[in-house]
Amino acid sequence: MSASSRGPSRNTNQRSKTTTPPLASPSTSSASGVRAKPSDKLNPKTIDPFAEPQRSPSAFAAIYSKGGIPCRLVHGSVKHKLHWECPPEIIPFDPLLINLAEGLRETRHPYTFVSQEGFKELLMVPKAAEKALPLLPKLAAALKTALVHSDGAVFERGLNGLVQLSAVVGPALNIHLKNLLTSLSKRLMDKKYKDSVTTSLQKLEHYGGKVISDNSL
Repeated sequence: MSASSRGPSRNTNQRSKTTTPPLASPSTSSASGVRAKPSDKLNPKTIDPFAEPQRSPSAFAAIYSKGGIPCRLVHGSVKHKLHWECPPEIIPFDPLLINLAEGLRETRHPYTFVSQEGFKELLMVPKAAEKALPLLPKLAAALKTALVHSDGAVFERGLNGLVQLSAVVGPALNIHLKNLLTSLSKRLMDKKYKDSVTTSLQKLEHYGGKVISDNSL
């Protein structure tokens, strides 16, 4: 075959190559969306094992975010305080006081302050003892979770809450103290908490009577 007969064929091939549109880059996506590629089925997206896991909100945090806790933290220049959406004396203790007791085991702000201050202030309203008595089993269970918590600050909030509750309901709390006092025994051996636990036990005995001595450490 002559060179002249091969020339047009070679030119035709070159023209066909130059007119062929370039293939789109796999990483290129249109503004309207990304077209699924066959490789997506073979290589599905996976979770980054090094990414920081997102922590689910606690029960108290979820209730707080939905407005179930009718008080909010007010930042002061010197001291923080709570603002109640309505007078706390007209708020039913069930379930608010239980929710606040469960919130004592929180470790994040502002939940730590709201639960601790809210629990204390709610127990200061008139007829608090009458309102709290039917809730003692649930309150004792909530305080137990704070007292056995590994975080020392949570333990101290639970301890304060226990003393505050005892000051309001008195001997009525004694029946629930057996399980609660055993939680204090481990902390009593810790030099850091020995004084606060000892003082709290003295207050519990004062509010609950001598019967506490039979159940104490």
